[in-house]
Amino acid sequence: MRLYIDSADVKQIARLNEYFPIAGVTTNPSILVKENRPYLEVLREIREIIGEEKELFVQSIGDISEEIVEESKFITSELPGKVIVKIPVTDEGLKAIKLLTLENIPTLATTVYTAFQALMAAMAGANYVAPYVNRIDNLTGNGVNVVAEIAKLYAAYQLPTEIIAASFKNVQQVHDVCLAGAHTVTVGPDLIEKFIAFPATPADVADFKSQWQKTYGSDKTSLVNS
Repeated sequence: MRLYIDSADVKQIARLNEYFPIAGVTTNPSILVKENRPYLEVLREIREIIGEEKELFVQSIGDISEEIVEESKFITSELPGKVIVKIPVTDEGLKAIKLLTLENIPTLATTVYTAFQALMAAMAGANYVAPYVNRIDNLTGNGVNVVAEIAKLYAAYQLPTEIIAASFKNVQQVHDVCLAGAHTVTVGPDLIEKFIAFPATPADVADFKSQWQKTYGSDKTSLVNS
């Protein structure tokens, strides 16, 4: 499983990239406009933080395939490193994915709500699909089941497209999609911070240090000075 940060907040990205095993960053138009500054400036800063080997996802906003293809070529020429273009699963989006696949421009099919949308995107050549787990739940569906169905279809037809599950409200959803067959997940910074948060852990650490210092002295704060 690989973990992506779903954000354009450069401070949060820098912190998470330093401490967590991050594979890259995903953005979308809503995320970028929150930063309230030129989007290319933000994306270039993100690239500087994560380096050129980690993937950076940028979403097109064009309505027709020709616009999407033009945007995709522009964004991949403006940003160094591994750039993946996110394209909504519409008829024009599928056409654009097919055209970009022919030109070896990697794509992620986004706004996925059903397993069959994901299947069509994979057949069109998308490198990734992003099922919206919590949004599916909010529409009285079951996001985790959709991820499981996509994984089953991809395995049955031996499709190389990877599932990058998105849209989460809690850690349990992330946990469940990993078990359901998601290859990777993209998660907001606040939720990533909760992945390793458990009350017993800091309590145990404090207890270990306390016992150590009772034996070796209160000034002994590490193995180096003990």
